[in-house]
Amino acid sequence: MKSRFTGLSDPGRVRLVNQDAFYVDPDGRFFIVADGMGGHAGGEEASWIATQTIKSYLNEHWDSEEKSPDLLEAAFWKANQAIVQDQQKHPERSDMGTTAVVVLFRRQEAWTAHVGDSRLYRLRDAKLEKITEDHTWVARALKAGVLSPAQARVHPWRHMLSQCVGREDLAQVEIQSLDVQVGDRLLLCSDGLTEELTDVAISSYLQSPLWEQAACDLVDAAKEQGGRDNITVVIVAIEASTDK
Repeated sequence: MKSRFTGLSDPGRVRLVNQDAFYVDPDGRFFIVADGMGGHAGGEEASWIATQTIKSYLNEHWDSEEKSPDLLEAAFWKANQAIVQDQQKHPERSDMGTTAVVVLFRRQEAWTAHVGDSRLYRLRDAKLEKITEDHTWVARALKAGVLSPAQARVHPWRHMLSQCVGREDLAQVEIQSLDVQVGDRLLLCSDGLTEELTDVAISSYLQSPLWEQAACDLVDAAKEQGGRDNITVVIVAIEASTDK
């Protein structure tokens, strides 16, 4: 897929340290957003380790015979192992971990993988769709009908992750094929954006013809609504198919 893309991260209005990290491949092959947790230094370190490890693994094995889902899964497990090893070397960071969401374009296919509550959205024909499902207690309760969407949005446990990268008991990396068409907009983001803005608001900004300005506007809007967490967005505008 031929695309144009941009990424932006901001500490927000409350946090002194930005524990988010992101990576935009200059050739548009893959995109990463991670949101760290675990204290002042831990979260920042965890998201950085995950982003760098996933990036390095994908680069090193890009031309291998591995199928893309297997490539993504291996990259996530490598990142998980790297964070666990760092925890063992630095006990003061033993509770650190991170979410991660990745979009990959390879061999004329698109795939996404994620752990945690950083999200992937797709905007198509002015309709916004959430592609990923949050790995949180609240998301499970919402799916089971225990909570309504309105209750879920303000529930005190809404940030409680059911799994994250950086745990020896990490259960699974969720991987799925991604349907993309010319004209689609993809948005990878940390929960610092979705905590402050509704999907309706996100959709309105994402429809701007200027994707770089849309990224700035999304971050600014989240800060205006409180900016209580770090805010990271990566926007990918699909422009054309390619035979590469």
